[in-house]
Amino acid sequence: MRHAARVDANQQAIVAALRAAGCYVWIIGLPVDLLIGYKGHTFLMEIKTTSKKRLTGLQADFFQYWPGGTLCRVDSPQAALDMIRAVNAKP
Repeated sequence: MRHAARVDANQQAIVAALRAAGCYVWIIGLPVDLLIGYKGHTFLMEIKTTSKKRLTGLQADFFQYWPGGTLCRVDSPQAALDMIRAVNAKP
């Protein structure tokens, strides 16, 4: 039986910041924490409490082999907002 995954302490603040910026956010848990839609773009976002926190084996494989849209790792609300804005700023 699988136990519930721990939720990163900063997840609530990151989700709140993304939603306040107009993102549609789903908390999915696996293979990454969030599925986000923003201005016609789809993002998969993994939240870590610090930039030094390691990915799990499953997450590392997913990051290595993901062939789809934007996949990122963030550790703060500002990092999450910077990511969605950077992608949307590209021509």
